[in-house]
Amino acid sequence: MEEIIRLTKDLIRFKSMHSKPDEIRACAEFIEHMLSVWGISYTRLDRGSFPSILALPETRYAPVLLMSHIDVVDAPDDLFLPLEQEGKLYGRGSIDDKYAVALSLVLLKEHFQRHRKQGRNQEALSFGVLITGDEELGGHQGAREALKTMKTDFCIALDGGHLRKIVQKEKGIVRLRLISRGKSAHGARPWLGENAIEKLIEDYLKMKSHFQETRPEHWNRTLNFSIVHAGKSANQVPDYAEALFDIRYTENDDMDEVVRKIRAEIQGELAVEAKEPLFWGVDSPYLKLLLEVAAGTEVGFEHGASDARFLMEHGTAGIVWGADGDLSQHSSEEHVNIQSVYALYGILDEFLKRVEEKRV
Repeated sequence: MEEIIRLTKDLIRFKSMHSKPDEIRACAEFIEHMLSVWGISYTRLDRGSFPSILALPETRYAPVLLMSHIDVVDAPDDLFLPLEQEGKLYGRGSIDDKYAVALSLVLLKEHFQRHRKQGRNQEALSFGVLITGDEELGGHQGAREALKTMKTDFCIALDGGHLRKIVQKEKGIVRLRLISRGKSAHGARPWLGENAIEKLIEDYLKMKSHFQETRPEHWNRTLNFSIVHAGKSANQVPDYAEALFDIRYTENDDMDEVVRKIRAEIQGELAVEAKEPLFWGVDSPYLKLLLEVAAGTEVGFEHGASDARFLMEHGTAGIVWGADGDLSQHSSEEHVNIQSVYALYGILDEFLKRVEEKRV
């Protein structure tokens, strides 16, 4: 199992941020080289500038699919120097999501080599692996496109939850842009102008009134005021202001109706920049089997989002799951708890063996 941590460290050293696309491609090529050395057939998919790697049984069908990603959010150089300390592995991508890439690859290698020793080929595998390069940008060119090229009965997105919590639903996303227009004037005579910032604030307060409800465990829609651009000079009344908002919504929300109501109340212009669906996992015998193997693990939900939402387009059952990282994703203290990686490997190894037995 220590091979997983060594490989995770190797992957962390790639500065695979979207500000450095060459690093994302180099990381993908590093993985391709390993698969070739191991004798495992794979497909490299490039959509736009984003690479994905798909290793499957030769029929393009895998009963189970393990999905992870190599791209990471921006970080200073020192976070790409992996540090192992007090049972934790620190570094950008350690928990999001390079440990999962390493774990998936080692599982694939071990199962493939066991079959080969018994005279079987890659077709005997009970699972496949999908590794993408654009999850942090939304996954549209990676997971969404790759899933169109293959079939699976059950997908495990190793990109969330924790060892004792399997995620079966995640919130959807809406991103809104609010634009307010006013009239410029000298800052000494504000009565001669119309302040676009003040108008934007008034509209924001009206928007916020549609996000006041709080349900248990915050399973309700939320509004985050993310970015604002306004003003050019301290002594000028601004004639333009715009803001971006990040909304997370649940299955109880009709976001088209919410947006319609907001537009009817505000002065400014409201544009929908993006809308992503919820992830809503369906019951599956594979999940039942996994819960038997992972004794003590429960099913729950998360407020974030992942590439698992694309499973719904294909009616594919799936979950989001992973090792423990103490909610350190995207932070300067990002880390993965090493023992939880080992425990997760053991559970998935046993689960995949049982899937294989049931096929036989």
